[in-house]
Amino acid sequence: MLLAADEPAPVRLLRPHGASDVLLTADHAGNRIPRSLGDLGLAAAERSRHIAWDIGIAGVTERLSGLLDATAVLQTYSRLVIDCNRAPGHPTSIPTISETTPIPGNETLTDEARELRRRDIFAPYHGAIAGLIEARSAAARRTILVAMHSFTPVFKGVARRVEIGVLYHRETALSRIMLDLLRAEGDLAVGANEPYAITDTSDYTVPVHGEARGLPHVEIEIRQDLIADEAGQRSWEARMARLLRLAQARLCRD
Repeated sequence: MLLAADEPAPVRLLRPHGASDVLLTADHAGNRIPRSLGDLGLAAAERSRHIAWDIGIAGVTERLSGLLDATAVLQTYSRLVIDCNRAPGHPTSIPTISETTPIPGNETLTDEARELRRRDIFAPYHGAIAGLIEARSAAARRTILVAMHSFTPVFKGVARRVEIGVLYHRETALSRIMLDLLRAEGDLAVGANEPYAITDTSDYTVPVHGEARGLPHVEIEIRQDLIADEAGQRSWEARMARLLRLAQARLCRD
């Protein structure tokens, strides 16, 4: 087994019976590494960087789940172990280099070692998301998938102006609504498919659980310097709760 019996499960599930139509996911919420993998050859400072997780997004997602009474699914383990927003087998699923940092513990992995990470971390996480969606569908409950992420203020030496990004593969009613609402705030630098864009080959959660199922969906990216501390997380949880309520009302009206 990859995980010892006393180690946390790969999935954190909040409010499984939440009343909201919104289902929150956080693919990169945690930066734990299973003890069986040591430190992947990285110093503690490297394991606390964005290469290991989406800084601040766990706190925002947890609080947003509470404000909305929304079910949330959060990944416990680092994307350096296996990235839960990449299809298994994708070149960045288990990276040997992240940004410009070599990941020694991911070099020369056997197929069996890769499969162990998929089986024990990736599969339970996405199994939980799929199971929730299927149960809600069976109960004739609507699901609005909101994938929560954060991004660095500087990437490979280039500063990012955008403060929040609305990401989508094919434009949806929800992505248009969220862009309109965020731009109407008047105090934000809002990006459409910035600083990233979703594709069905480089991403997993939105294409598989949102697009393929025909669910209303959107991915939200918040710049990390805005949510790195508790005060920033509380500010953004309140703003996102308010805007998601408005977005949900518009979706129902349309």
